[in-house]
Amino acid sequence: MKIAILGFGTVGSGVYEIAKTLKNIEVKKVLEKDLSKINIATDSYDEIINDKEIELVVECMGGLHPAYEFIMKALQNKKSVVSANKAVIAKYLDEFLKTAKENNVEFRFEASVGGGIPCLAGIQKIHRIENIDKFYGIFNGTSNFILDNMYRFENEFVTSLKTAQKLGYAEADPSADIDGYDVTNKVIISFALAYDGFIKNEFPCFTMKNITKEDILYFKKQGFVAKYIGEATTKGNKYEASVMLNLFPINALEANVLSNYNIVTVQSHTMGEVKFYGQGAGKLPTANAIIQDILDAQTKISFNPISIGKKYTYSSNLFKHKYVIRSNEELKGNFEKLDKDGNNLYHYTKEITQTDLLKLVEEKDYLVVKLNEVLV
Repeated sequence: MKIAILGFGTVGSGVYEIAKTLKNIEVKKVLEKDLSKINIATDSYDEIINDKEIELVVECMGGLHPAYEFIMKALQNKKSVVSANKAVIAKYLDEFLKTAKENNVEFRFEASVGGGIPCLAGIQKIHRIENIDKFYGIFNGTSNFILDNMYRFENEFVTSLKTAQKLGYAEADPSADIDGYDVTNKVIISFALAYDGFIKNEFPCFTMKNITKEDILYFKKQGFVAKYIGEATTKGNKYEASVMLNLFPINALEANVLSNYNIVTVQSHTMGEVKFYGQGAGKLPTANAIIQDILDAQTKISFNPISIGKKYTYSSNLFKHKYVIRSNEELKGNFEKLDKDGNNLYHYTKEITQTDLLKLVEEKDYLVVKLNEVLV
């Protein structure tokens, strides 16, 4: 199969590197402004679209535009597309799948969630047999690196963030990672495969940047480790989802996921808890997942046909959970416990709904952490 790669950055060059080792994939063109980067580079997308030999396009550009336009044009011209671009997939997945079906081609996106971890394939396999009760996990390596660095070396948030940037784990503008946009996109994509529905960004997303060294040390004394978690579950035609800091007991698997690694858990009746662990990003792990998608598209392997026509409505009253809210002032409310540590007040709620939680915090700059009921 002859393919084209859009973008020759970290992931695009990784795809090229692995593809060179395989006999059944040939990279014919690379869309790249800097033509000196590689001898098969072109700065004309039309040159790729008009090449009848190119059967599949790998989109490694990132961002919404022109990635959206390039993906749609490829599908409309009967070329399959593989992408790791969670931002554009989370927004336009319905359009991509519809256009691919109309043109009898494939749209694949395993690498958009979990990098090199085959968690989307795992979700599809579980879902073809039974309903999925819930999924949750550490979906973002940058946020996990920061929290792990704060916990193990007792650093401040800013110090850990700068270390992540120095090592290439965090961008110069880290907002997508630390404010939860990246995890939100991955929850939306995972939800589509787990529940056959395409939800929008309408569920709570709490930033992790409010956590301090003092918070980490306080939770450590209580036997907890903070992790940044995305999760979703359904009840009938309603769903609940969130992106927020969670506290895990120190002996939980999630508490022991170090550095920039990810772990995604899927719960179902007959399987119980299945956990997918590994490198959630990086040049070669992500490229490996893309190559897997190329090979699956080539042979039309499908773990479970993707259907996202089911309609779900977000509800903030489906389930109740316990939370910890940290502030410098005593909050009004019926709390289970109030703990003082230095100048910080830690309010432990009873089991409450997301509606109740949002009323308590009222968009103020408090630290909000969920007490996770994980099995240990």
